[in-house]
Amino acid sequence: MEELWQGLVKAVELIVTLDPEVMEIAGRSLRISATSSSIAAVICLFLGSLIHFNRFPGKRVLINIIQTLYSVPTVAIGLFVFVLFSRAGPLGGLSLLFTPAVMIIGQLILVMPVMLGFIIAALSGVDKTIVDTAISLGASGYQMAILTLREARFAVLAALIMGFGRAISEVGLSLMVGGNIRGFTRTITTAISLETSKGDLELSIALGIILIFLALVINLILNRIQQR
Repeated sequence: MEELWQGLVKAVELIVTLDPEVMEIAGRSLRISATSSSIAAVICLFLGSLIHFNRFPGKRVLINIIQTLYSVPTVAIGLFVFVLFSRAGPLGGLSLLFTPAVMIIGQLILVMPVMLGFIIAALSGVDKTIVDTAISLGASGYQMAILTLREARFAVLAALIMGFGRAISEVGLSLMVGGNIRGFTRTITTAISLETSKGDLELSIALGIILIFLALVINLILNRIQQR
């Protein structure tokens, strides 16, 4: 118990003094997750609108597949990306394995089903009376889509934030395709895993506190959006 308390005190000290290593790892995690989530947001807003506003055979099956992918294990995505970008893989010539770029690609694949599924659900939840009224007033397909997105903006924003939360909290994918290289691909979750196995509880606890704080911020934002 005393060792744990000392580790907690030291962890707080590392955070308060803005320890360079802690700040570097936290900053890298934020950059990678924010980049992947931003790219996913643009793609999912387009695809979600395309799926919602069009009727085509197999639409319900496609939505069911997207929803099934919510719970896909991060290691499964990591394995897929690893094979894809390994030297023997089809994209091995790009030499992206064990770089931040391939971690962004992996997280992009990981969070897209979550964002896409919740964006489609958000658009489906808009009162049809609003859409029918807009059509009766002569609104074009583009104007109708913009109006629907505007009405569902809070639910859509919540979907984007949830995607970011999934990205920054994953560990298996980053370990497999990033390699946990110090000063290059090490993130909060991979550093916690490594330092805990080495017995360096101070750094692990410090990074854990930062990760919990980020999760708290995301949760507060979600609650604020839901209240609105």
